[in-house]
Amino acid sequence: MRNLLKKLIFFVCISSSLLMPGLSYGQAKVFDFNARCEQAYHQIMMMKTGEGQRILNEEIRSNPNNLIPYFLENYIDMFTLFFHENKAEYNTSFLNREKRIKLMQQGPKNSPFYLFTQAMIYEQWGIVKLKYEENISAMWDFRRAYLAAEENNKAFPDFSANKIIMGPMKAMIGTVPSSYRWITNILGFNNGSVNDGIALLKSYINDPGNDGGLFKDEACFYYAYMEFYIAHKPEAAMKFIRDQKLDIVNNALYAFMAANLALNDHEAGYGLQVLENMQKGPEYLKMPVLNYEFGTLKLYHMDLNGAIHYLDIFVNNFKGKFYIKDALSKLSWAYYLQGNMKEAENYRKLVLTRGNTVVDADKVALREAKSGQWSDPEILKARMLMNGGYFKEALQVLRQKKIEDYHKLINKIEYAYFLARIHDELGNEKEAVQLYEATIKAGADRPEYYAARSALQLGFIYEKRKDTAIALNYFRQCLNMNEKEYKSSLDQRAKAGINRLTIR
Repeated sequence: MRNLLKKLIFFVCISSSLLMPGLSYGQAKVFDFNARCEQAYHQIMMMKTGEGQRILNEEIRSNPNNLIPYFLENYIDMFTLFFHENKAEYNTSFLNREKRIKLMQQGPKNSPFYLFTQAMIYEQWGIVKLKYEENISAMWDFRRAYLAAEENNKAFPDFSANKIIMGPMKAMIGTVPSSYRWITNILGFNNGSVNDGIALLKSYINDPGNDGGLFKDEACFYYAYMEFYIAHKPEAAMKFIRDQKLDIVNNALYAFMAANLALNDHEAGYGLQVLENMQKGPEYLKMPVLNYEFGTLKLYHMDLNGAIHYLDIFVNNFKGKFYIKDALSKLSWAYYLQGNMKEAENYRKLVLTRGNTVVDADKVALREAKSGQWSDPEILKARMLMNGGYFKEALQVLRQKKIEDYHKLINKIEYAYFLARIHDELGNEKEAVQLYEATIKAGADRPEYYAARSALQLGFIYEKRKDTAIALNYFRQCLNMNEKEYKSSLDQRAKAGINRLTIR
């Protein structure tokens, strides 16, 4: 019996050690964010996840009771799952989520890392779950993250790293309209404000406090996106990237971010420069989305062959479903602008069967494919040039025609809208306002996004003029246009605008 008991104890010990290799379960656990862990963290944030894991393995062998390596391994899972969108990888990695939470709970409770690490793991899995369309489960993980971070902030108010969780979450809560705040209150999300959230993150970047800016890499990443999309300060976001001298050559995450923001800020030339100059190699995590960005930027640059090349690589190699329909739609546009209707129609048919419709861009691509309608080639060309930031060239294309030359109402609306956007970008506010108002009048009851985006742009114009009442009116108009393309992104930006103007 005694021998049997010894064998049973031995088996339990061996089984426990398999939960997380290297961890010694009989000794006190610690949170030691030492120099080696810092080095691993920076490598991971550069997307050199293999090197990061190698360094973490060294730390685990040397200090088996240090919990920080297991915390940082969650970053590797998050980035891999986010960029690969591979369901098989997700199912395998998901098993680590609860194990890591339980490991963090074995650490000393008198450390600020005790709740911080748990909050970060929950937040990261919330982000991943959204990618894999597990929205309700994601919300509960965000709730756990928020509550843990709030509790940690009360217990350790001088632990400045709390701001990199509280800042983005408060800003996102601030985009929820007052009529839906009861939902956020039930989930435990309170006191959210766009301005407060952004200010928290900015204060960490400018004065990291007692942790010496340990998490500044990701703070900069979050801040640039928040300035761009939530604060609606794209120029400030791009300036921030340059002023902070973020390494967009060796850091693949920063390169992705800079190219992505450039793509959405009419800076195709800059975005292409970033992607062409960034370091590439097997040491970096594979990021298929870079081919999507490259192809889209090439299209906006009117390099149609280049667009076809990179977008084709993306749709044929990416294992996920996000932006597949949009990429196929862009391929059809490239062939259409080349005059190759056979290939244009072939790629449009693929839009019907591939990818999903979770993000707005894919929804729009599907609706367009189902319609069977093609945009006027001059308008489409002007649209691509405008998206790339070539406003004078786009204006030149549109000026070759007049609105009266179009017989279909949709073509008239498209012409007015894109002409308005071009004038807006060129600083011709008077012409832009008139054309936006005409677009709203003609298209408010239609499913296309032109009228809603016109209302949003007018909100931005009047916000800049500090005419708050009119700006709020246009932001609310945008929200009230229910049947529209890009509804999610337009609504979020309109909500953020309302929040900025009503909470000071």
